[in-house]
Amino acid sequence: MTERDTDIGTPDTLKPDAFSPASAAPDGEQLAPTAFEPLSPSSQQKKRLNVTQIALGVVGVLIAALLFFLFTARSLTLNIDAEAEPDFSLTGLNWSFGERLLVRPGDYMLSITAEGYHPYEQTITVGGADTQQLDIRLAPLPGTVTIATQPAGGEIILDELSLGSAPLVDLTLEAGVYRVEAVLDRYQRWQGQIDVVGLNQSQTVDIVLLPDWANVSFSATPTTVTANIDGEPTETTATGVEVLSGEHELTLSAPGFMPLMLPLNIVAGVNQDLGAVTLTPADATLTLESAPPGAGVTVDGAFAGLTPLVVPLSPGYRHAISLSKAGYLGASLSLTLARGETASRAVTLKPELGEIRFAIEPPEAEILINGQRVGAGSQSLSLPAVQQRIAVQLEGYASFETEVLPKPGLPQQISVTLLTEAAARKAAMTPTITTPLGQTLVLVDPAVETLNPFTMGASRRDPGRRANEVEHPVELRRAFYIASTETTNAQFRQYEATHDSGLIESYSLDRDHQPVAGISWQQAASFCNWLSRLEGLPPFYRENQGIIIGFNPSSTGYRLPSEAEWAFAARVDGDALRRFAWGNDFPPSAVVTNVADNTSALVTGRILNGYADQFVVSAPVGSFPANHRGLHDMGGNVAEWVHDGYAIPSPNAELAIDPLGAQRGDNYTIRGGSWALSRLSELRLTFRDYGERGRDDLGFRIARYAE
Repeated sequence: MTERDTDIGTPDTLKPDAFSPASAAPDGEQLAPTAFEPLSPSSQQKKRLNVTQIALGVVGVLIAALLFFLFTARSLTLNIDAEAEPDFSLTGLNWSFGERLLVRPGDYMLSITAEGYHPYEQTITVGGADTQQLDIRLAPLPGTVTIATQPAGGEIILDELSLGSAPLVDLTLEAGVYRVEAVLDRYQRWQGQIDVVGLNQSQTVDIVLLPDWANVSFSATPTTVTANIDGEPTETTATGVEVLSGEHELTLSAPGFMPLMLPLNIVAGVNQDLGAVTLTPADATLTLESAPPGAGVTVDGAFAGLTPLVVPLSPGYRHAISLSKAGYLGASLSLTLARGETASRAVTLKPELGEIRFAIEPPEAEILINGQRVGAGSQSLSLPAVQQRIAVQLEGYASFETEVLPKPGLPQQISVTLLTEAAARKAAMTPTITTPLGQTLVLVDPAVETLNPFTMGASRRDPGRRANEVEHPVELRRAFYIASTETTNAQFRQYEATHDSGLIESYSLDRDHQPVAGISWQQAASFCNWLSRLEGLPPFYRENQGIIIGFNPSSTGYRLPSEAEWAFAARVDGDALRRFAWGNDFPPSAVVTNVADNTSALVTGRILNGYADQFVVSAPVGSFPANHRGLHDMGGNVAEWVHDGYAIPSPNAELAIDPLGAQRGDNYTIRGGSWALSRLSELRLTFRDYGERGRDDLGFRIARYAE
């Protein structure tokens, strides 16, 4: 055993100073262990200082950022008009103190919600002023209203529009004040207002109708009297008769007695008592009837009434009695009756005839005389010489109606050529109309067009198509008028004298014959209502305190064209759809409209290369050729507000007939190119935009229904 083996096997405990390495160092010396030395206090202090410095640096940066924000931020106060507590959010960095915010200048998206109100979302611009405020009026949601009348069945008229008979349950109405009338036969007309709260709340309106009559009581001798009011029989009750308010004549009669006529002046709800009424017995009576009834009767030259009639006669005298009726030969008889004697006579009147010759086209059209069918096609008829109502009818054609007085011995001819319903409607409409402001509107009648229904939107394969141009089918059935030009500054200032369309880089947008610009959809719609009232037409838009809250689709007042009408007037050309206002070629080969061109390069930046219309901004309306319908600037000058609230159509939408969109929207649709646009996608007639506020390249033209 070696010495190394002996050492390994030694059980003694190893000590540091006795440790020997397994091999010797190169120089033959053994390695000695190095004693452990902890970090000095100064080193530990350095590491702690480094961490503290980093933390202080971060805090300093945060404080600096906060101070920068506080020194550069602006105070923005949101004045939100809503009864419910609103919740709002603002994109970007901001500091909120209730409805007051600290925010740096710039553009932000503001979103507001409140129970019972439409959501509000709008881009706002914070300017450089230290304190700013933004007044926001939230649009209330509609409410439901139930209207009932006592007694039931009253006709309810809301803002001059009949809604039918009460009770009307859960009518959906926008918030606002409405004029209400309730009409029921024999009851006083009720007029009033209802204040619809909206806000998704339900309201009930109970209308108590007051009788429009009074009771007239009397005690009659004999008790078997019959009563007539103004010649019409009326029911006699134990308490008398009910008579409507106003001036009337009450006639009481009984067989064998002289009729008694009493004038009445009735005030609704104020009963009258005539007291005891005694009829004078007749010495003799004649009951007289005629065929046809309604013949005038004279007794001894004095008018006695119309048949059927009971005539009191003096006994023992021969009386001369005559009957006459227009269109019939007169008849007469003489009669002597004894005291207390009664008699009856029935007289058949012979018609006095005149010949009417009818020439009818088409030959299968039917002739009606006083509502009675008498055959089809051309023919001659002998008719009583009284006023006759003539009608000629055939399914699919407009009816012809007139009146004629046949004349004995003098034949007359009526020639009728029926027009188809579409042709008749067209014939009744003038090709153009003119407003009190001198605006010319052109008639568009979709019923006579080849391409109707038509497809709105653009195919996915159409270059420049945008996602909101979804194809969907539309049919227009109502003829309408649409302005040949956009509304000018001069025309709009008749409504709002202080309006200024502004400047762009020293180029005026405010000259009289330039299209009005910088107005909101609300302003455009309000202008239409003002123009309707100026012309005596029923306003199309419903307003509450100057705010448009809906519309009346049955009104023929002025309005903005619907998006479908605008598209139809701009695009439908025979059996084809135009891509551009000037045709289907792009770019245009001639100067045909006002768009962003070489002339306006310094203003717009983006231009249609090689095109020069010579107008930097908007041009006087009508400066460029009209389209195939006589409409100017459908693809340029200014973009145009249309009636519809903005929405993206469903790709699987069913056929829409005369669509007008929702009663109210947060944003509204914009159609057409403008002087500021130049791209292929923007100049196509299917291009759609939206907004609520005005722009310097956005105006409008007016429209109205033709019927």
